[in-house]
Amino acid sequence: MTVSRWFFWLPLAVFCLSLPCGGPLPAQDPAPHADLPLEAIRKKVEAELPSLVELYKDLHQHPELSLQERRTAAKLADELKKLGFAVTTKVGGTGVVGVWKNGPGPTILVRTDMDALPITEATGLPYASKVRARDKAGKEVGVMHACGHDVHMASWVGAARTLVALKEHWSGTLVFIGQPAEEIGTGARQMLEAGLYEKFPKPDYCLALHADANRLEGTVVYTEGLAMANVDSVDIRVRGKGGHGATPHLTVDPIVLAARIVLDLQTLVSRELNPLDAAVVTVGSIHGGTKHNIIPDEVVLQLTVRSFKDSVRKQLLDGIKRIAMGCAQAANAPPPEVMVDLSEFTPALNNDPELTRKTVRLFKQVLGEKNVTAREPIMGGEDFSRYAQGKTPIFMWNLGTIDRERFDRAQKENKPLPSMHSPFYYPDPEPSLRLGATTLTLAVLNLTRPTR
Repeated sequence: MTVSRWFFWLPLAVFCLSLPCGGPLPAQDPAPHADLPLEAIRKKVEAELPSLVELYKDLHQHPELSLQERRTAAKLADELKKLGFAVTTKVGGTGVVGVWKNGPGPTILVRTDMDALPITEATGLPYASKVRARDKAGKEVGVMHACGHDVHMASWVGAARTLVALKEHWSGTLVFIGQPAEEIGTGARQMLEAGLYEKFPKPDYCLALHADANRLEGTVVYTEGLAMANVDSVDIRVRGKGGHGATPHLTVDPIVLAARIVLDLQTLVSRELNPLDAAVVTVGSIHGGTKHNIIPDEVVLQLTVRSFKDSVRKQLLDGIKRIAMGCAQAANAPPPEVMVDLSEFTPALNNDPELTRKTVRLFKQVLGEKNVTAREPIMGGEDFSRYAQGKTPIFMWNLGTIDRERFDRAQKENKPLPSMHSPFYYPDPEPSLRLGATTLTLAVLNLTRPTR
């Protein structure tokens, strides 16, 4: 057993030994589930780990863009079929739904996302992605799992294998779903619109995990309640009057106008919102022109807009349109086109407080208090939020994925680690998958009624 493996399982081993003849913990900190087969979970996860790492590397080497996840979906569907799940494919596009019934009890949905990002990998790993594909605009791009979805999928498979192997220890129904298009915020909506909650058993609880690019392996972070932001995508088509760069007085320059809009947008957060209301308006893309001496007819801006409150969201979207129109009028330019892409809107993620506390209490008891910590809400977005439809309790937690050497070096040098969506981000596979498969398994078993 390696040192890192020993330190991961040590809290679990101590927890097992602390149970008096399988009974509950002391009354002041009761075990959420006294019948959890902790040693059996440990042995099963360890036995599956080599094949899970192999699966992870395969998925990492063969990433697919949003709504193109055909190979990935087929691979996940095959994994579930081999375990005896009733599997349905092409749910809401490339979505996969597997149902495994194991007697009376709650229905628990476990979600993994499948899509990768249009990023050219620069990690230098021997199993780095070399895939190139066409995005929805027809542009050739590099493709990379830079957000940990490969970790999510392999952990999801590991949990499915473990739960089926330990079926005598729980009772209920599993709904394991492979979701497309998380990165563009449409996959959960499409699966729900395709009848996920009508054609399949409606879940009593929904669970998911997410890799964390800044946390040490073996650790879990979580947020109770509001955890992640509303996400809107906005396109602004700035119109002008093109002409020769040597005679700008005969034109209406949309590049200058676009620059003015970019700067004025910054005042939405800094001068129009209550300072206690968190929000972000970022211009992530600006395109216009073809040559040094040609003033174009138009420039296109692409924005991401983040907020926690619906009232703030409305204020930002209204303000973006007002500023774009006002700047155009001041420049004597044609009115710009401001388009809010509602198909990519992602509502704020709210982790159900009761479900969060119940799951976190178990994680702390099994993994150790110091390895499970709370985190403030962040401005990232996650369409897992949509599974709360109909007041279904949901909970997503984050896994540390960075090995000790890289983590300590970054701390010592006071340099940030590569973030999610970076071409340089990569997790440490074995510890990340051990933690992922274990926490998913624990979270499910904690909600099921044990067989007697």
